[in-house]
Amino acid sequence: MKKIPLDIVALSHSVTQSHNYAVVLGEQDGSRRLPIVIGGFEAQAIAVAMERMTPNRPLTHDLFKNSLETFEIELKEVIINNLLDGIFYAKLVCLKGGEVVEIDSRTSDALAMAVRFKCPIYTYEFILESAGVILEETEGEQTVKKTKAPRKATKAKNALSTYSDQDLSKMLDDVLKEEDYERAAEIRDEMKRRDSKKK
Repeated sequence: MKKIPLDIVALSHSVTQSHNYAVVLGEQDGSRRLPIVIGGFEAQAIAVAMERMTPNRPLTHDLFKNSLETFEIELKEVIINNLLDGIFYAKLVCLKGGEVVEIDSRTSDALAMAVRFKCPIYTYEFILESAGVILEETEGEQTVKKTKAPRKATKAKNALSTYSDQDLSKMLDDVLKEEDYERAAEIRDEMKRRDSKKK
């Protein structure tokens, strides 16, 4: 079966399921999107890697990555290989001493590993046909916007705008020490928003 390459194009709160997030994968050579509902912990694990944050202690996915590297196992690619009763299935395709080994995985965990290893993500046509959506554009803006980290309520975002740059920087250090990576992503977003206004 032909593999279709995907990129992570968005990570946000799930509209359909509260307390969950949605990761949106985009077809590299097309306009189809594959939205997948994931848990908060997995969304945080993906966001931390995408934002290149360095936690004080390794998160579970960092530990698994370190273990694979210690035993000289390379993650070559992630394949979302099945969809049954609305549940996505994935596998990690690894290389150990020239031998290919496939490991079953939850899709959210596989994506968190793909971001850490910077390896390609693939799926198959039948999955995109049954669960994919077409990206629509209105006045030059896409309905699925690129975001790099899950966001909480707008109230928290607005509260950050009242802090000085120096306070935000200190706050970022503090929340990283507390391992609150979701809050750290929000602070980083506010800092980036300010930097873009200065340019």
